[in-house]
Amino acid sequence: MTPLAPGATVGILGGGQLGRLLALEAAKLGFDVHIFCPESDAPAARVSALHTKANYRDEDALKAFAAVCDVVTYEFENVPVESVHTIESAGTMVRPGAKSLEVSQDRLVEKTFLNEIGIPTVDYCTIETGESLDVALAGFGSHGILKTRREGYDGKGQIMLGGARGKDGLEAARTLAKDVPCILEDFAPFEREISVIVVRGDAETLVFDAAENHHESGILRRSSVPAQISDGIRKAAHHAGQTLAEALGHIGVLGLELFVMPDGKLLANELAPRVHNSGHWTPDACDTGQFEQHIRAVVGWPLGPVTRRFDVVMENILGPEIAGVPADYSGADRLVSYGKRGAADRRKVAHVTRRIGPVQ
Repeated sequence: MTPLAPGATVGILGGGQLGRLLALEAAKLGFDVHIFCPESDAPAARVSALHTKANYRDEDALKAFAAVCDVVTYEFENVPVESVHTIESAGTMVRPGAKSLEVSQDRLVEKTFLNEIGIPTVDYCTIETGESLDVALAGFGSHGILKTRREGYDGKGQIMLGGARGKDGLEAARTLAKDVPCILEDFAPFEREISVIVVRGDAETLVFDAAENHHESGILRRSSVPAQISDGIRKAAHHAGQTLAEALGHIGVLGLELFVMPDGKLLANELAPRVHNSGHWTPDACDTGQFEQHIRAVVGWPLGPVTRRFDVVMENILGPEIAGVPADYSGADRLVSYGKRGAADRRKVAHVTRRIGPVQ
């Protein structure tokens, strides 16, 4: 595309913290931001030039939104694909496009796609009834993770089965499988989880250094860079991320989470077609952070270098922990609060980054 000049308007579908951080970065580059979301007090809307409060399926509102935006992007993967088509039919480009949403919104479609492009995943089965769950579970040695095919995140829509943590969940899993389409994933006895953040522009694809992730109760708690992996595993992870971005025709940033198995093999866990929580360290450790990179890609600018200058740890702040800001985090190199009203348990409300030292 023809690169947009400062003063142009970037539309963002979604008003959460990722939209807020994108909007702040876009403003630094000279762009106005127009947020489209159904909430009236969204974190992203409060730092943006314009805000349309409407349902994502409101075609008239989407067309009016498209008319005043020079390009549109999205900050979460559950935006209806039809919304993207409506905006595109009104003559405004959406970057990344609908394909990245279509693949990432359904876990079955996602895993099928990843395997088709040569990125292996854990074994899985489609689950449509309680009876099919019993059969699939037996095939996986009576253990696995049942997940809804759509809209699960941060541990939601998931039931662990078998083992010490999942011995009591079978009836709940049968009920869930009866109510909504699900997928059963086999357990992966991985050594660690890593993720790569990829940015693809019009002329090149770049990959940030792999981060090692630690989860608690299904929620990312911290990411550390560099990951404790071999150079061979690191190169394989970067290659997988680049392969994914190019197969999707994705413009912008995406995240790919990977399990590192004991034999060094990588298995994809899931993808996110947007800036990613495990990449929040990048603005403080690299020449160009993920949020600036996404805006650069979306508006058609050249990408910035992804050279990492520091070893770093990023930690999420959840719910009531925000009451400890700033005293409890005075030693952090950066505190980023998302401006959310209220502090519900298990809700990501801020993050901190700590530079461990310069890259050796």
